[in-house]
Amino acid sequence: MLARILVPTDFSDPSEAALAYGRTLANQFDAALHLLHIAENPFLRATIADRRSIEDAPGRWLEERLTDDDRRRGAVTVVENSDEPAKEILQYAQSANIDLIVIGTHGRTGLARLVLGSVAEAVVRAAPCPVLTVHSDGSAAVVAASKERID
Repeated sequence: MLARILVPTDFSDPSEAALAYGRTLANQFDAALHLLHIAENPFLRATIADRRSIEDAPGRWLEERLTDDDRRRGAVTVVENSDEPAKEILQYAQSANIDLIVIGTHGRTGLARLVLGSVAEAVVRAAPCPVLTVHSDGSAAVVAASKERID
């Protein structure tokens, strides 16, 4: 049984597609949706705007994505500051006892992936639960099924 579904988001098209999948599964299983955004550490970046409004924006954006049904099922929104998003996603999944992670993937390959890294790949490799990867075109794949906790 799925009780808690984590959707990490960077507000990109793949993340929005992942949210749609996550929401559909949450509706089907009457599960709580957990939306997690990992913001870059603001103390390590130069900014010219009001830092408080920049820090508050991701939390507002997460809340705006929740529907009344999401809230009724106990949806959670969390913003963490870190320069290691995969590590934060994995820690959150472990601490919140997440049953499934639904994560968007940009599908970068070759040099772009080596230079930029792959948050989704790092999450898949070390997740404490199954992971569903979703591309912005709506295609998806369940991975890490060997760690399956779904009844």
